[in-house]
Amino acid sequence: MFVTQLKSFFTVARLGSVTQAARQLGLSQPTVTSQIRALEEHYGIELFRRQGGRLWLSDEGVRLLPAVDRLLQQEINVEFELRQAGEGLRGNLRVGATSPYYVLGLLQRFGQAFPLVDVAMSTGNSRQMVDALLEFRVDVATSSNLETDKRLHCQVLGQDPLSLLLPRSHPLASQAAVSLAALQGQDLIVRERGSITRRLTEEALTEAGVQPRRWLEIAGREAIREAVLRGMGISVFARHEAGFHPDLVALPFTETLPQIVEYLYCLRDRSQSLLIKAFLGQVQPAHAV
Repeated sequence: MFVTQLKSFFTVARLGSVTQAARQLGLSQPTVTSQIRALEEHYGIELFRRQGGRLWLSDEGVRLLPAVDRLLQQEINVEFELRQAGEGLRGNLRVGATSPYYVLGLLQRFGQAFPLVDVAMSTGNSRQMVDALLEFRVDVATSSNLETDKRLHCQVLGQDPLSLLLPRSHPLASQAAVSLAALQGQDLIVRERGSITRRLTEEALTEAGVQPRRWLEIAGREAIREAVLRGMGISVFARHEAGFHPDLVALPFTETLPQIVEYLYCLRDRSQSLLIKAFLGQVQPAHAV
C-alpha cells in the first residue's frame, strides 16, 4: 500500500493533475486523492498545496520527489529481474517507437534470437516516447530527439534525409528534386506538435521565407500518408518513413536540410538488465552516446 501511495504522489507531481494521474495509473480520481491524503495524514506533512482548484507541490513534496523517483525505479528493476529469474531470456519487453520503419528490423532480429520473449510495441511522437520511458511505461524507446538527460543511455538506429511526399498525380511529382520554394501556396500536412519532423519542417520553411496556403495537422504517419493519397495536401517525411506506394512519390529537396536521426533509449540504470541488454545488442551498428 505504501508504494502504491507513493506512485500516486509521484504521478500527480509529474503530471500536475489528479485526473491525468488517475488515467495513467488506471485508478479512479477519488482513489488517487485518498492515497495522497493518507500519506499526508499518516506522516503529518503537506505534499501539495491546494488553491483555486489546482495542486501545487509543497516544499516537502519537492524534497521528497527525487527519493520517490529512485525508489520507484528500483521497484521496476526488481520486478523486471524477477520476471526473468530462472527462465533465461524469457519475459516481456515493452518497446515505445516513434516509427515502425526504424524499429521493425530490430524487433525481427531480436525475435529470431530470443523467441521466448514476448514484445509489446506502442507508438507516439518523440516527446511521448521519452516521457513513457522516464515514467516506466516502456522498457526501451525510440526518438528523433537527442536527449541530454543523464539518466538515459542512447544508441543510434539510423538517419534519413527529409523528402517531400506527394501524390503521383501532383504537378511537382514529375521533377527529380524539389526546392522549399515549391511549397509556397501549397496545402501542407504536418504531424502533431512534439514531432521532430514537424519542427524541422517549420524551421526550414521559416528560414526560406516560404508560407504554405494552409496547415493541416494530423497525428500519425500512416494517417498522413492516407491523406496525401487522397489529395488533401503534401507532407514532409523522413525518406525511410515514406515507404512505397505506386500512387505516392517521395522527392528529395535541392537544399541541404538537417537529417532525421533516430535514437534508441533506455534508462542508464537498466541498460544491463538481461532483456534490455539483449535488445540493445541487436542494433546494427551499435553507437552508444
